Amino acid sequence: MTYTFTQDVPANAEMYAKIKALLPEHPAGMVLHLAYRRDAGLRYVDVWDDEASWIAFRDAHVEPAVGKVLASYGLPHDHSLVAFQEVDLVDAWLA
Repeated sequence: MTYTFTQDVPANAEMYAKIKALLPEHPAGMVLHLAYRRDAGLRYVDVWDDEASWIAFRDAHVEPAVGKVLASYGLPHDHSLVAFQEVDLVDAWLA
């Protein structure tokens, strides 16, 4: 069963690009990742094969990359600033 969520993060496109540059190009288990601008930063929409794939990728790659980039800006890696919400996905139609 797919695992889908949104995250609202207080980051800008420059920070996002630096984080993404530190991540593998084709993460195992990722179906879809979108990032778009919002008033208070960015929103990510992710669809994964399953929750375990996301957790493995997050722990091994995302958390270290985010920590490194935020530290370069002198910012704390503070999860309380991120709004996370699981989504009950009905369909994802990819061309």
